[in-house]
Amino acid sequence: MKRFTRLEEIRRLDPYRDASEIYRLSSAYEFPWDYTRALELALYRTYAVPSIGRLLAETAELTGRAQKRYDDTTLLLDAIVEHGFRSAEGRTAVRRINQMHRSYEITNEDMRYVLCTFVVMPKRWIDAYGWRRLSRHEIVATAEHYRTLGRHMGIQDIPGSYEEFEALLDAYEEAHFAWDAGARRVSDATLDLMASWYPRPLAPLLRTSTLALLDDRLLRAFRYPPPGPATRALVRRGVRARGRFVRLMPPRRTAHHARQNREVKGYPDGYRLERLGTWPVPGVRGCPVRRLDVTAGE
Repeated sequence: MKRFTRLEEIRRLDPYRDASEIYRLSSAYEFPWDYTRALELALYRTYAVPSIGRLLAETAELTGRAQKRYDDTTLLLDAIVEHGFRSAEGRTAVRRINQMHRSYEITNEDMRYVLCTFVVMPKRWIDAYGWRRLSRHEIVATAEHYRTLGRHMGIQDIPGSYEEFEALLDAYEEAHFAWDAGARRVSDATLDLMASWYPRPLAPLLRTSTLALLDDRLLRAFRYPPPGPATRALVRRGVRARGRFVRLMPPRRTAHHARQNREVKGYPDGYRLERLGTWPVPGVRGCPVRRLDVTAGE
């Protein structure tokens, strides 16, 4: 297999009809490491919206049980990618996601913004650091895949294209990113979690490296002092160098799904999709977001 054989396969598919298959090929074969990093940062940046970050702090799911929350989110979203929306696993994952959110209030705008991060941040990450840029087929398919997820979750007024997702994300962050003490606690806990995946002496270096990958708008919202220009340049060049190295390697022949990531640590003996996540009591603790609309489809 040649380096661009799978891209040729992707381009033979229809980006609307075959959206989830294209997304699976891209995320599990072409860019598994990049999608993992990009989706981690996509969820992380949502904490800078006070209505999201504050509630995450109140539930303590990301400050008290950060590894479990990370694992459950990864595994539920991954099941949909690996098996498809129509599979038993995909339906179970969507049902579990909706069960966790149904009893809590959240504006449709916040839910839609989170969906936007899943669409926009992987493209921005891969275009900056991947071994190649995303093709137009992959960009369209990503938007369509998450439009389908959004419809299953009952989200209203979902953007119709990647460009609309991107415009909405930028406008929403401009209007809503702000300081919140609870959100900062959630951010610190998440950075600590990411550092915990590696040897302890590396923790300060890993924290600095992560901050060097964040944009100024996000750093200001959490009131982190920005890393110096030299640190930012060194870290970003290092990640770009990884992408150039991957380009020289043989293409991946077997899928690598997120459930196989070394960062998923909470289920060494296996797991059941229907038991993942939280079992919220309305108004108490559990799900990181409360929602107003209780008619979301499964």
